[in-house]
Amino acid sequence: PEFPLVLSDSLNRVSHTQDARAVLEKVGAYDDVVKSRDSRKIRVGAGKSRNRRHTQRRGPLVVYDVSEGLDKAFRNLPGVELSLVDNLSLLDLAPGGHLGRFVIWTKGAFEKLDSIFGTYEESAKFKTGFNLPRAFMTNADLTRIINSDEVQSVLKPQVTGPTLVIPKKRNPLKNAAVRLALNPYQAAVVARETKKATE
Repeated sequence: PEFPLVLSDSLNRVSHTQDARAVLEKVGAYDDVVKSRDSRKIRVGAGKSRNRRHTQRRGPLVVYDVSEGLDKAFRNLPGVELSLVDNLSLLDLAPGGHLGRFVIWTKGAFEKLDSIFGTYEESAKFKTGFNLPRAFMTNADLTRIINSDEVQSVLKPQVTGPTLVIPKKRNPLKNAAVRLALNPYQAAVVARETKKATE
């Protein structure tokens, strides 16, 4: 099937599951339903005794704007989920954080997206203050930008000289020179103690 798969609004009037299956077979989308149906397995682990007995891959997502029986026709197909275009959720479009779910749109729902989420020219009508996120960089090839003649011509020349040497950490409790550097009065204390010991 072509992407994005947009079907006419006559899909809203499909009210029987056999008709819904015929539509999916006609557009070449029924293979995803079969794949989801065949993936149904018993869960490994304790979840199967906690009302999560089976696992199953997600099937196509049908997005519509007006239902005239569409929701009842598609709800019995394994793996197929339905969503009203006004209630679209990121969890529906990218389940598990995985982008690229197969979505089937009706014509009315697809055309309504611009008024719900807005475009780059105008903001959304139904979401107050919502604007589509824009890319911070028009060219994301950082290496090409840094190595370009325009950037390299204004950079300062590379500094070539002695490399920075980090001094070795020494313990002032064991090293007299470091102790003296930290506390110059230490010399007077040592001299006094030595004089006291010799008397």
